[in-house]
Amino acid sequence: MSSPIKASFKTEFFPLLLIVLSFVSGFYFYQNFPAQVATHWNFSGEINGYSSPFLAAFLLPLMMGGMYLLFMFLPYLDPRRDQYAAFAATYRQFKDLIISVLFILFLMVGFNGLGHKINIGFWTPILIGALFVGIGLLLNKIKMNWFMGIRTPWTLSSETVWNKTHEVSGRVFSLAGLLLAATVLAPAGGKIVLFILSIAVLVLALPAYSYILYAREKKEKK
Repeated sequence: MSSPIKASFKTEFFPLLLIVLSFVSGFYFYQNFPAQVATHWNFSGEINGYSSPFLAAFLLPLMMGGMYLLFMFLPYLDPRRDQYAAFAATYRQFKDLIISVLFILFLMVGFNGLGHKINIGFWTPILIGALFVGIGLLLNKIKMNWFMGIRTPWTLSSETVWNKTHEVSGRVFSLAGLLLAATVLAPAGGKIVLFILSIAVLVLALPAYSYILYAREKKEKK
């Protein structure tokens, strides 16, 4: 079976480099972490969760490696695997973006655990917001498939609905990312409201929009 996504040293060097660097850093962190490492913060930026040195040092690197393997393997399972060639570059950009965000988050948590004062509560919403903006810029380039994008019964039933939904979804994701980044400027109560609003739009509005498009298309065909 031919590969749906053509991989080469050039295309895989960057994400693999980040994964290797994360494990190398993980060994350094593990040797120098205190007995408990802060790994979770609330909306006010206050620590509300700790992990053992081992988990703090290696959980995110393992997640990065797992995400990489998942990205490489999933296209083989997709009944629409022939579509991937049309957005192979975008697929790789998605993979690199997610692994990069996890790597930056890992370094922030790691150096904070070593005693460097990094305001995780401030930088994490900005980082996640940037991730959403990046996803927004890529969404409209994704062709119909079973694993990436806004996958609803209606987008998967009509290529026109898929394309129109992803065109709008790109702008919505970017807006949601800006709202998430803006939570750093809001009071604690406002942070929660902006977060819930951003996620609600993505989870509820986009599937509803795809249904409206599908229903309209079916009506026009009658």
